[in-house]
Amino acid sequence: MGQRLRTAIGLLAAAVPAVAVVVVTAPTASAAPSFQVPFTCGTTVTAATFSGHRPANSVDFQKSGITGMPVLASAAGTVSRVDNEGADSYGRWIEINHGGGYRTRYAHLSAQQVSVGQKVALGKQIGKAGATGGVSGPHLHYEQILNGAVRKAVLNGKAVPYNGHTGFTSRNNCGGGGGNPYTAKEVCGSGYAVIDSHALGSAGKVYLLYNSGNKRNCVVTLKSTSLGKASSVSAHLQVQGGTKATDAGKFSYYAGPVSRAAAAKCVRWGGSAGSTSYTSSYEYCG
Repeated sequence: MGQRLRTAIGLLAAAVPAVAVVVVTAPTASAAPSFQVPFTCGTTVTAATFSGHRPANSVDFQKSGITGMPVLASAAGTVSRVDNEGADSYGRWIEINHGGGYRTRYAHLSAQQVSVGQKVALGKQIGKAGATGGVSGPHLHYEQILNGAVRKAVLNGKAVPYNGHTGFTSRNNCGGGGGNPYTAKEVCGSGYAVIDSHALGSAGKVYLLYNSGNKRNCVVTLKSTSLGKASSVSAHLQVQGGTKATDAGKFSYYAGPVSRAAAAKCVRWGGSAGSTSYTSSYEYCG
């Protein structure tokens, strides 16, 4: 009886058609570009956000005398739209496709200086600010779009506060030729001063800083190539007698800061950018 039952079950299983199992894999999210303020290096503007702004999460950049000021690409990409809606809506406006589902829009321009299909680098001048379209005064309307939806903007690595007016100073293309917009002192923070550095070929430079107030060392590696794009970079610091602290990954502009208390102790420091690396001997023991 047991054998007949097992045989019957086997025949039944053979009669049932196989069902294909489909495994659905969620799409991998692309890293966002490191968006910069869309004005020339050192320019301070007010990022105005408010409830009821259309589209939601848009930013209005405001500044006295903004009409005619150069508007720069806030990340590298390809120009996807150049439109003119006259006295309505956006007026003269430009859209840039940055890949990975990310786009930016720049509206109410007084002049457009790029064409559809043109590739633009970070910091490329694309137009001039103005007051075209449906506006009550000159400003630059700006959007960061992900997969068709306007997201809350991030500039200089900092989230724009919403329902307020916040000052932002542009670091866009501060090297004049697309150089790194950050400094080692800025990354480590107030009170730090550079005491040593070492070039990492043409890929970057690693810096050792010290804060005499809190007796801490800080290490930062600044990239010189692939700026605004994630690439391998690292920074490390070891106080003699302690463990090595490292910040490593694929970053757009720098690795670090790596900071440790080091009063009256020797330190070993270094970093890497691309395939080039450096590690010091124990030094600066005072």
